[in-house]
Amino acid sequence: MAGTADEKGEDTLNRLNKIYLTIVSRYKDYIEEQESLSVAELPTLITPKNGAIVAKVDEIKASFGAYSYDKNFHDAGTKAFSFVKEKVGEAVLPLQFWLVPEETLAFMIGDSFDRNVLLCSMLVGLGNPSAKVLVLVKSETRRVFVYYELNGFVLMDLNSSPKTFQTKEEMLTSLSIDDDTTAYEFNDRTYTDIA
Repeated sequence: MAGTADEKGEDTLNRLNKIYLTIVSRYKDYIEEQESLSVAELPTLITPKNGAIVAKVDEIKASFGAYSYDKNFHDAGTKAFSFVKEKVGEAVLPLQFWLVPEETLAFMIGDSFDRNVLLCSMLVGLGNPSAKVLVLVKSETRRVFVYYELNGFVLMDLNSSPKTFQTKEEMLTSLSIDDDTTAYEFNDRTYTDIA
């Protein structure tokens, strides 16, 4: 008995995805060379004024009626965090490839870095210019977070729950940064080496 049209379409899509993966893998080195960003270019990944990001931020703001940064940012930031954590899937790509936040939003999938860059863009768009992507690299393992300042420091880990700290030093200490850790942070305005 022949398969249904849906089964045939799914089979074709699976075979097509295998072809794409083969092509990407074959040209991995070339793609990664073209995708490299200098530290000075990292802030360009945070795009709070992009139309797709603005639309998503406006959707979150609308849930508060008359959005007020002072009254609503914390809850709006929590909604942005929940959206990225629960709705934007995580994928491990076979190569280093940068997605800009609007692409992550359009595909609703990205790696840990892409998802955190999207979250940071949304938090800045919600009115908090202190929001930053925080990257820790140790022994070829990369951990990515977003944090912002508001009555202390709120650290957002997409693999956990947000945590609040009184000081930035307390927040960084909780992440076990040591001499073997490379750490840096950035947003749309700045890039800073931490360790």
